[in-house]
Amino acid sequence: MGPIGWLVLGLVVLFIIVLFNSLTGKKNQVEFAFASIDVQLKKRFDLIPNLVASCEKYMGYEEKVLKELTEARSQAMSGGDNAKVAMDGKITSQLRSVFALAENYPDLKAMDSFTTLQMSLNEVEEQLSASRRAFNAAVTDYNNAVQMFPSNIAANIMGYKTRTWFEAAPEEREAVKIWR
Repeated sequence: MGPIGWLVLGLVVLFIIVLFNSLTGKKNQVEFAFASIDVQLKKRFDLIPNLVASCEKYMGYEEKVLKELTEARSQAMSGGDNAKVAMDGKITSQLRSVFALAENYPDLKAMDSFTTLQMSLNEVEEQLSASRRAFNAAVTDYNNAVQMFPSNIAANIMGYKTRTWFEAAPEEREAVKIWR
């Protein structure tokens, strides 16, 4: 093989290395972005028992809402990543319902611990929203690489499949129900 042949072979090998490394980097970005969501979900899960405890003595009539929120939290925490994603929308919807119902309880709203919890949960929800946006951006970049030529060939060889975006669950798109 002559010098031009070695140069072409070297360029092809370099191209393949860059392609594989690029795909691996994009996959790692998706995993990193999901880990950020996971951290925010953990923060939220840690705040929920305190919220339920604060509300229980004031919201006796709303026991079903608090029980459902506690059960959803338990399911999400005991499951894997897919369970957390599946339960995220339900928990978000239930938290919105709890805060909407709290409007009917002035003593609860006036309680400092409830107000602090509400502010903390609002902050976590904002951070969770930002983490979801970062995740969806990383997934879009990754999916483009997995689906576009020539990186799709390397993706197939590596066994990479497209990922789904973090979307709002149907419960999150509905108006908050505050009736009993």
